[in-house]
Order: sequence, then structure tokens, then C-alpha cells
Amino acid sequence: MNSMKANVILDAKGLACPMPIVKTKKAMVGIEAGQVLEVQATDKGSKADLKAWSDSTGHQYLGTLEEGDVLKHYIRKSSGDESIERKHPNVMNNDELEKKLEARENIVVLDVRETAEYAFNHITNSISIPLGELEQRLGELDKEKEIYVVCRTGNRSDLAAQKLAEKGFTKVINILPGMSKWSGKTTSLNN
Repeated sequence: MNSMKANVILDAKGLACPMPIVKTKKAMVGIEAGQVLEVQATDKGSKADLKAWSDSTGHQYLGTLEEGDVLKHYIRKSSGDESIERKHPNVMNNDELEKKLEARENIVVLDVRETAEYAFNHITNSISIPLGELEQRLGELDKEKEIYVVCRTGNRSDLAAQKLAEKGFTKVINILPGMSKWSGKTTSLNN
């Protein structure tokens, strides 16, 4: 499973609590909003600690992978500004998309979150193209199909939808509020 992409890897192996958190706080300051930090720790309590710390600071705890004695925790740095005004006019809510998927309509669900976010949990059969790679990978998308764009809260998907519209994609719909509230079928590392 090597599709996990972290922007920064922090080695906190061999450190006891609270050192992994102290190091994580420092590392988080140095990375940009939206980037993913991979914290490698051997302290078994680090998972609960980091999850609680992420929740309290507004960062997004994505999940943890265990490799032998090492716990690899993935945390996405929040922008602290998750309520950007939306620009793309065509929007649809989660429930409406779920109905389309259940009806097996021939549509494309495009997930523009980071690969680590996607790997831990995504809508079954959705396509993963992180927002930062969208321009280079437009060729992977079919202009004739309806494309439903999702992210965590609707901000990155809004930007992606605008970008697609600029490039001549006419059937693009931004899904709100996105994966943060998705209750439909998903595929994740853990099933």
C-alpha cells in the first residue's frame, strides 16, 4: 500500500508521550495548509493523543496505518478558513448524489482531496485526482459525462469545478457538503 502521499514525514519513533505531540505541533507550523503530515511513532498511546490533539486544533486526523511496531499517523493541516465563498453555480447535496449512485447512473465522481485522505475513505468507484494535479490530469476525464466533484467540505471541489468549467467541461456539479458528512457507500483501507 504505497499510495499514501505525505508532504512531510516526522520521525517520532522511540519517543514517549508527550514528545510525539510536541514534535507534531512544531512540524505542523512548518507546513502549508492542506498538506499532509505523516507522523511515525512507536508509542501506542500516540494514536489517541494525536486524534484528540487534531480535533482540538481543527486539523484533520485522517487515520493510522500500522507497520510492525511503527504507527504511521496521517494529519492534514487545516487552513483555518473552511468557509470560503463558493463560486461554481452548479451544486448538489450529498443525498441527491447518493440517489444517482444508487440508480447506477452513468456519472463520474471526482474526489479532489489529497491521496492520503482518499485512501482512508472515499465514495466507491470515485476517481482520485488531488486538486493540485487536476490541470495536468484533465485528459483522464471525459467532457461528455456528468462530473460530480467532492472534497471534504466543498471548498476544494468548488475550485476544481471552476477550473473544469474554464477548461470546457460543461456538466460539472460541486457536491455539498462533501465527504465530511457523506453517509453513502464508501471504500476504505480498513474494509
